[in-house]
Amino acid sequence: MGKLLIMIGGFLLVLGLLISYAPGLISWFGNLPGDIKIVDERRSIFIPITSMIVISLVLSILINLFSSLK
Repeated sequence: MGKLLIMIGGFLLVLGLLISYAPGLISWFGNLPGDIKIVDERRSIFIPITSMIVISLVLSILINLFSSLK
């Protein structure tokens, strides 16, 4: 349990550093084909379907790689 929390903390640290110092690396988020943007006069709706699928695939691959290292 402790190793998992350390890995999650390390991942969040790296993600925070990427967002702070290299925002261009994640500028693709929300701009992929399949992401829905609806802009109206009074409201805007954003549904990042394709971006969430990509993130889910990447996280699944990383979790499977780290779980096989035991």
